[in-house]
Order: sequence, then C-alpha cells, then structure tokens
Amino acid sequence: MEVKNCHLCPNECGADRTNGVGLCHAGEEARICRIALHPWEEPIISGSHGSGTVFFSGCSMHCIFCQNYKISRLYCGRPYSRNDLIDEIKRFEEAGAHNINFVNPTHYAHILYDVLSAYKPTIPVVYNTGGYDKVSTLRILDGLVDIYLPDLKYLSPEIAERYSGRRDYPEVACGAIEEMARQTGAPILRDGILQRGTVVRHLVLPGQSTEGVRIVEYLAGRYGKEIYLSVMNQYTPCGELDAFPEINRRVKPIEYKRVVAAVRRLGITQCFVQDSESSDESYIPPFQI
Repeated sequence: MEVKNCHLCPNECGADRTNGVGLCHAGEEARICRIALHPWEEPIISGSHGSGTVFFSGCSMHCIFCQNYKISRLYCGRPYSRNDLIDEIKRFEEAGAHNINFVNPTHYAHILYDVLSAYKPTIPVVYNTGGYDKVSTLRILDGLVDIYLPDLKYLSPEIAERYSGRRDYPEVACGAIEEMARQTGAPILRDGILQRGTVVRHLVLPGQSTEGVRIVEYLAGRYGKEIYLSVMNQYTPCGELDAFPEINRRVKPIEYKRVVAAVRRLGITQCFVQDSESSDESYIPPFQI
C-alpha cells in the first residue's frame, strides 16, 4: 500500500511519503529502533517467554514527557523492508515469543497491512499504540490484528493540548478504542496468555489523579468485562519538561493510590496495577541510535 498524500493518522498532513516524510517524520519504508523479546508488558502479554516487540521510529503525537523520545523525537534506528519485517516475525515465532508486538505503529499501518496480508504469524499480533488512531485506518487492519494495546491518556481536551499538542485526542482515542473493542470482542486467554482482545492503558501523570479516576470510571462504565485495563505507575520525568515543572517529578504514592482506589470501588477485576519500582529509567528499552 502506497502513501502519497498520507492521511493514515488524525493529523491529516497529506505528505507524499514516497518522496519525503510526514509530520510523524516517517517516510516510505518502516524505520525501526529496536527488535527484541520484551519481558515488561502486562503479564497476559509478556508471559514467561516475552513479547516479540518491534519499536517503530517517529510518532503522530508530541507528548512532552515521552520516555521513548529517542524514537519519537530523535528518529533513531534504520529502515526495514517489508520482507525484512516478515523475517523478523518468523524469528520471533521460532524463539517462542507469545506474540508479535508492533509498538507505535500508527504511522506505519499501511506497511503492517502489507506485511500481515503476505504473512500472518501463528502467534497473536499486537497493535501497541498511543491511541491517536483513525477509525478508517484501523478498519484496514480488521482481521489482521488480534490484540489492541492502546493508551487512553486523557479525557480533557485542555490537558491533551498542554501535554501532547493534540486537543482532539480524547475524542479520537475514545473512537479508536470503540473500533478496537469491536474488532477483537471480549478477551480470550489460553494458559494465561491473551490470544485476542483489547487492553487499555492509562499512565497516571503527576498532579492528574482526578483525570485518572475519570478515565477509569469511563472505561468501566462503557466496557465492563469487554476489555482489560492497565493503570500504570511508571511515569519517569523525560523529554522537554523545563516549561512544565508541574510534571517534572515522579507520581506521588497517594496520587497513584487514588486511581487504584477507583478501580477497587468500581469492582474492576480485569485490571493490572504497578508498584512504585516501575517508575525507573531501567525499564526504558535501550534504543539503537
């Protein structure tokens, strides 16, 4: 699939990526910063063998706190052809990975379509995204993706604009998650490993526990047991934070506990939480420049 006048993501930049790059800084070929078995996803994703992760370079958003800024801002890595990606998928299968985990894939959805149409692996395919995805693009992947792993970062347009430069993020992400849940249906596990379903993540930010509670309440009310929820406590101050001193710190235990308390109050059982040790730079993968 070719991307002249690219409209894959909600930015609608219209770039001719066969001759240049879009706002995401992505060109015609996939650029990848890291390919490795990853043990630190949710237990139903990483399991005991690890998740076969492919970290794509560039990003359709501009989150000022991004812990993966080396890939989202510095565009590290190197180009991979579609055949190269198929070879890497096969290597993960041979290594016993529980799944193929495409991280930050929004701006390469057309390449995933080509790759997965040519070779559908025997293990589940994970689409691991920040949530800023167009429904029309997700529908191209219907039947090719088994597990969606989106963020729901914000419900407030004001907070979304301040920290990610995307005021429309709440509307876009909520619509995208609707489509993801429609495609996968309720979670299906085998031997404790997710085979099909949608897991929605929320990273609790400093000073934003009220937003976290709103998100938990929204997801519980809208989806119930149709999805898994992951409330993340791994915020690590990174990126361009000089002008944002209010989030240039770690999340306080009381802030995270307030969001987790909402999970318990609502009786949510399909949810993962983290301890404070997860907010450490050692959990950030070593990306290749």
